[in-house]
Amino acid sequence: MPSIDAARSGVFAIGGDLEVVRLGFGAMRITGKGVWGAPQSHEQAVATLRHTRDLGITLIDTADSYGPFVSEDLIREALFPYGGQVIATKGGLTRHGPDIWRPVCHPDYLRQCVLMSLRRLGVERIDLWQLHRVGADCSPETQFEAIAKLQQEGLIRHVGLSEVDVPMIERAGAFFPVTTVQNRFNLVDRKSEDVLDYCEAHQIGFIPWAPLAAGSLARPGTVLDAIAKDRDASPGQIALAWLLHRSPVMLPIPGTGSPAHLEENVRAASITLSEEECAALDKQGREAWKSSEN
Repeated sequence: MPSIDAARSGVFAIGGDLEVVRLGFGAMRITGKGVWGAPQSHEQAVATLRHTRDLGITLIDTADSYGPFVSEDLIREALFPYGGQVIATKGGLTRHGPDIWRPVCHPDYLRQCVLMSLRRLGVERIDLWQLHRVGADCSPETQFEAIAKLQQEGLIRHVGLSEVDVPMIERAGAFFPVTTVQNRFNLVDRKSEDVLDYCEAHQIGFIPWAPLAAGSLARPGTVLDAIAKDRDASPGQIALAWLLHRSPVMLPIPGTGSPAHLEENVRAASITLSEEECAALDKQGREAWKSSEN
């Protein structure tokens, strides 16, 4: 059996100078239920994080709100010093309980987010810091100006945004280079298709969250099901392989709290779909998305 290596997904240079393997790891699922509190198994969460190194993963995506704080603390425990791994984190969401997320983006709070993430992760500069949501408590320009100042101070190397449209990316671009965008995107959720196209045209890394979601396409008899069976793969692996094929700026970050499931996800890096398979998946995915929108 061939070795499992995320590097087979290729590489992308965030901001033109921060090279990462395209298939990364999302560190939300190493926390408790509702992304709240400690994981059910501390030892398994740490083992999963450490196994990312064995599998060649270099991009670890987290947020101060995961836990809150739990994910960043576990990452430091398991992976510090980080070596060639890039720890990307996010700020701007507050937590008031399981599955409760409320944006707060006042400049003072964003500064606190960055300073506390630096402290928890044990670094002097965050390689990639992402605004988790553009908040409504002050103007976007006020938020962007605060982030630009943090970057100018050397606390942030590269800046990304999450759940934004193209006009918002361009508004932010007046204050700092937007190097990544993290929006929900998968086979059956295409609302950010125009954002992905914009990112590809401007060499902005696109980080799709919920990349494994396939909805009704995972049922028996679908194109996804047929391709998965033909390749002796799981529907999730085919969904990841399709994302990697969709665009060279695509940086999927499937998450898990299990080393075995992590290996299963990384095996997707070795799957090369044909143009015909990708076209068939794309067509059925679009149909499912349009049906869900109606």
